[in-house]
Amino acid sequence: MTVKPEHYDVIRKPIITEKATMASEANAVVFQVAMDATKPAIKEAVEAIFGVKVKAVNTTITKGKVKKFKGRLGVRSDKKKAYVTLEEGNTIDVSTGL
Repeated sequence: MTVKPEHYDVIRKPIITEKATMASEANAVVFQVAMDATKPAIKEAVEAIFGVKVKAVNTTITKGKVKKFKGRLGVRSDKKKAYVTLEEGNTIDVSTGL
């Protein structure tokens, strides 16, 4: 499968948090994706970019919230995360980059 420029529009960046690290023990990787990205598009993009086989894709949308920063109001934007479960034997090392 060839890598298309649209694949990089779907997958924004990997998410490296404590919860994402725990998910990696279950052979899953967490990415921030575009808000309009669909599960088949995410699966296609991950398989093309990293050359792995994807077993399942689960998505969550985190709504942005109002936070104060130095007394001023600011708004965090909405985010969509994709939990990508890989087939056995496939791995992605997100700490090294592309």
